[in-house]
Amino acid sequence: MSQPAPRLAPGHDLVVMLREAVGAVEALVADATLKIRDKVMVEGRAVGRLVDREQRATHALAWYATYVEALRQLAAYTERLQEAGILGEIEEQAIRIGAGEYLAQVIGGIPMSQNEIVRPSDLGLSMTQVAARMAPAVDALIASGNTPQRRARLVELMRANHDASAGASGLDESLEAVRDEMRKFANSEVIPHAQQWHLTNSYIPMEVIGQVSELGVFGLTIPEEYGGMALGKESMCVVSEELSRGYIAVGSLGTRSEIAAELILGSGTEDQKRQWLPKISTGEVLPTAVFTEPNTGSDLASLKTRAVREGDVYKVYGNKTWITHPVRADLMTLLVRTDPKEPGYRGLSMLLAEKPRGTDENPFPAKGMSGTEIEVLGYRGMKEYEIAFDGFEVKAENLLGGVEGLGFKQLMQTFESARIQTAARAVGVAQSAMEQALTYTQQRVQFGQPIIAFPRVSDKIAMMAAEILIVRQLTYFAARQKDSGRRCDLEAGMAKLLAARVAWSSADNALQVHGGNGFALEFPISRILCDARILNIFEGAAEIQAQVIARRLLDGSN
Repeated sequence: MSQPAPRLAPGHDLVVMLREAVGAVEALVADATLKIRDKVMVEGRAVGRLVDREQRATHALAWYATYVEALRQLAAYTERLQEAGILGEIEEQAIRIGAGEYLAQVIGGIPMSQNEIVRPSDLGLSMTQVAARMAPAVDALIASGNTPQRRARLVELMRANHDASAGASGLDESLEAVRDEMRKFANSEVIPHAQQWHLTNSYIPMEVIGQVSELGVFGLTIPEEYGGMALGKESMCVVSEELSRGYIAVGSLGTRSEIAAELILGSGTEDQKRQWLPKISTGEVLPTAVFTEPNTGSDLASLKTRAVREGDVYKVYGNKTWITHPVRADLMTLLVRTDPKEPGYRGLSMLLAEKPRGTDENPFPAKGMSGTEIEVLGYRGMKEYEIAFDGFEVKAENLLGGVEGLGFKQLMQTFESARIQTAARAVGVAQSAMEQALTYTQQRVQFGQPIIAFPRVSDKIAMMAAEILIVRQLTYFAARQKDSGRRCDLEAGMAKLLAARVAWSSADNALQVHGGNGFALEFPISRILCDARILNIFEGAAEIQAQVIARRLLDGSN
């Protein structure tokens, strides 16, 4: 007598379909990579002028590869929830909507920006070649995924659960506890005040910064021997996401501490580690990053600010711009040129430059240092400055690592963490936008019913939920890669690239459903839109990020 077939856990069929679909798009991107390599590589290496000439194709490859990784992580998330028996309806609806939409975009066109859609033809692929790689699961997920019925049902479930999210995060209990703590803090101490801080261009109060410090944010990933909590980058993502959901500036307070700690941990002398890391961890010392110059932007090789050694000090001359929170900072991680004869990156060094805290009335009470505030649309709360140095002194012992000429290499080691954290901030901003949209559209009545009843309104919220779920999993994956000790500049770049786009589209659509009220300064979504816009620019503009991803893919380096 034959045995009955074993019963499969709910969601098993979805896991199988997602695996098959991921395999199909992986093969498609592999085909595209070979096509583009033929255009830009000579003797096994990508040639810069050819990569620039074929920029649309190479950046298209970066976006396609990012979508593949996003779908891969969505499949992995689905499998984890299915195996744990917690794959509920709300998660499944969001997964199917997101997978169906992203697979449809792989075939029909991926938006790099609002008016730049890249398609398989940009990769050198014909529709016949695309069709040859597609699998039945791709057709099935597209046909049954992002449908009107699923979008309506997802929003119905979100409303019933009184939760502007698409279900389980997939994190363990300890990280969920961190999330709960940060969410409570953001709800009580940040969200009620964020709009006023923004409208008045006010600093985040020092009392709030003190509370952030007490929560352990500044020492989150610093080793215990230097006074930190020794947690991983995944915890950093959770913290950054929840605080940025409250207000991006509060979520960004930890960014400068994270960058400074990474620099000192990775490249500092033991004395420098013991001097600075405990103070950064407790918030006694607030650092700021001082890298960018007026005419350099992403081209750090052309950096001109110079530091001249005179006895036991360096004297700094030059200008820096887009420096965040410099007035109240005690320590600047300052990138300078110590060897003017050495062109490009080799002449750069990093200084740990001490400075006194300033005030609005006297922002830079330090000899040889002055600054002018840059007024900005959003990302307020810490203030941006252009800074001029004219003989500003830094102790020679504060040369990071004690060796000149290593500044760029030292800075490069921080890019992975900075971009992962920026992706997490973007997820938080997107989540905030979705919450504003969900709340407003249930309260706003037009034509006798809440406007969320209209499909073009609820559809926007459903797509926000699906995309936030996808990019959250991509960001967590990049963090886990970093925690494992693996090189993850590719994954970090992909998370940052996609998360920034999702934050902007979520904020833009959330403002749209507010109608004219969204354009009014009294409504928080007007601030969230301004805050979201910067995410495509800092920590690597979207175009630079795509360029970096493409070079890695084409070189095939690991």
